[in-house]
Amino acid sequence: MRILSRLFALTAALVAAVGVAGAQSPREEVFGLLNLDMPELAAVKAHYEEGRVEEAAEALLAYYKGRTHITTPDIPNPAAVSISPTEQKWADEALEHTFFVHYGYQPSFNYGEDIDWRYWPVRDNELRWQLHRHKWFTPMGKAYRVSGEEKYAEEWTKQYIDWIRKNPLVKISKEEYEINDESTAKADAENARFAWRPLEVSHRLEDQTLQFQLFIPSPHFTADFLCEFLVNYHRHAEHILGNYSERGNHLLFQAQRMLYAGTFFPEFRRAEVWRESGVGILNREVEVQVFDDGGHFELCPHYHLATINIFYEALQVATLNGFKSAFPQSFVDALEKMAEFYINICFPDYENPCFSDAKIAHKGEVIKNYRAWLDVFGDNGLVRYMATEGKEGALPDYESKGHLTAGFFTFRSGWGEDAVQMVVKAGPKGEWHCQPDNGTFELWYNGHRLMADSGSYIYAGDAEVMKWRNWFRQTAVHNTLTLDGKNLQTTESKTLLWQPEGEVQVLVTENPSYEGLIHRRTVFFVEESYFVIVDEAVGSAEGVVNLNYQMPVGEVRIDGEKMRCESLNAFDSNLTLQCFAPRGAKMVEAEGWFSDKYKSKVERKRVSVDVTKSATTESVRYVTVIVPHKEAQNGPKISAKLVGEYNPNGVSVNVKVDKKSRNLKVKF
Repeated sequence: MRILSRLFALTAALVAAVGVAGAQSPREEVFGLLNLDMPELAAVKAHYEEGRVEEAAEALLAYYKGRTHITTPDIPNPAAVSISPTEQKWADEALEHTFFVHYGYQPSFNYGEDIDWRYWPVRDNELRWQLHRHKWFTPMGKAYRVSGEEKYAEEWTKQYIDWIRKNPLVKISKEEYEINDESTAKADAENARFAWRPLEVSHRLEDQTLQFQLFIPSPHFTADFLCEFLVNYHRHAEHILGNYSERGNHLLFQAQRMLYAGTFFPEFRRAEVWRESGVGILNREVEVQVFDDGGHFELCPHYHLATINIFYEALQVATLNGFKSAFPQSFVDALEKMAEFYINICFPDYENPCFSDAKIAHKGEVIKNYRAWLDVFGDNGLVRYMATEGKEGALPDYESKGHLTAGFFTFRSGWGEDAVQMVVKAGPKGEWHCQPDNGTFELWYNGHRLMADSGSYIYAGDAEVMKWRNWFRQTAVHNTLTLDGKNLQTTESKTLLWQPEGEVQVLVTENPSYEGLIHRRTVFFVEESYFVIVDEAVGSAEGVVNLNYQMPVGEVRIDGEKMRCESLNAFDSNLTLQCFAPRGAKMVEAEGWFSDKYKSKVERKRVSVDVTKSATTESVRYVTVIVPHKEAQNGPKISAKLVGEYNPNGVSVNVKVDKKSRNLKVKF
């Protein structure tokens, strides 16, 4: 049985390697995949039906070299492309098999003279997956078009064929996988988990349309290579069609790229099926994944932006190729809401909060997106204002903004760099890229981010990778409340009150964080200048309640007795944070980090205010006052005291900042 299983698996590997049952050559197979009845392929059909396969392949190549009626937004004119110094570096290094795979791993690794596509120098899954996205192929194409040097085209064709030969699409059953401990098929199946994951396959589907356009003039792009390319491309699209991800941004990427495949290669018999599959999924998922307030269900700013661009690119391809009507107006409306949502949660420097698995998209990149989106909703004054940096368009008639379904709330004193701004995240359970962070917030003042969320740093891999993944995901490294430092058991916040206008603006949210413990957070934005936060841990649970705060990067003075933290930045953007807690509370310093991009982190201070709670204690209540100010020394004098006992229907607190006292009171 063991021998038969091995023979079966090896046979499967062989069939997958050549790409078709019966082991046809790509030159023979490709003509069965194409719609030779298209008028444009008449010459190809004539040669093929008369048995002149070589002449048919040459005619097919001549057709593609002269084809001009298919348009892509990525490279509207391949003959006029430019190349950046970074892309040129990637292209030149690729000639020596040093491949740019991931920004988090620089300098790039060399994959050997005889390319080892299974080389895995660091056991980060992203490094292994993203190798198979071939990010250096398009820069090689640009280098070829800009320089005219055939070395780029020659090397690209070699690497392309080498990848096909060494990365067969192999599937074996679980039983066969467990039996065949040393089989080639098992090794190939394990490799296929990385090389043929549908997300990577979809990357190649889109990017290979660019590479096709860039390299098609080269004499190294031969008829034989064309046949290999087309058979491999067809295998990619069919693989996705049968293996779409169940949900999330992966599914959207795959659908958008199937739309690309069916549009760019209409000559395939299955092209319309691919295109309609992509359109159908995108139209369905815009209603599933996008909330009525424009938020995306992953609740992660980074993937929110990515999702807008997935929908936008699909719409662009449809528009350029004459089937824009495949997407109804409701699709465009949802996209516009998503754009407004993103603008509202970003800071005056155009950068997004680092909630969940977000990395920071910087100003130049974001403005480029806004300018592109004007093609779709150029009448939107806010988008135009951001795209033109205020030269055109108009700001809305509000400053603070709440998105109650997604649970993102922005307090803002203005839209300029000198504004005070806090963005709070307290919404429903999110998808994979959402972290257990309900109630957390980020603070901006006078040109700087002061209390950033921790970010994500890394995704998944071996034990060392997961150690850091889990550190950055844990609830305790967000600006929110925990019990015994453990991650939230439930992330399902509801909004009790959102009052975004007036001298005192208010947000009240509530999350059933742990069994027997509800966290209610009330945020007062006072005179658009400082914040008072009342945190109440209510219920029968016992343990140590922790109120966690992440300090600004840089020097911070911490006074544990006064439970007071002050940043000491030389620039004119600082804060004083002081917490008022029940008797016996202790302020504890702990390890803190901030990551704004993958595999990059900087150290900072983190504190928690800890209170021991018994099962008979109805509630543990804190007041935190956060005052942004310019000076690095001599922060304001602060005092605060809750008025009365815990009230399930309201909060009252007396606060004094320097010489000005206020009673802040709210009912809900």
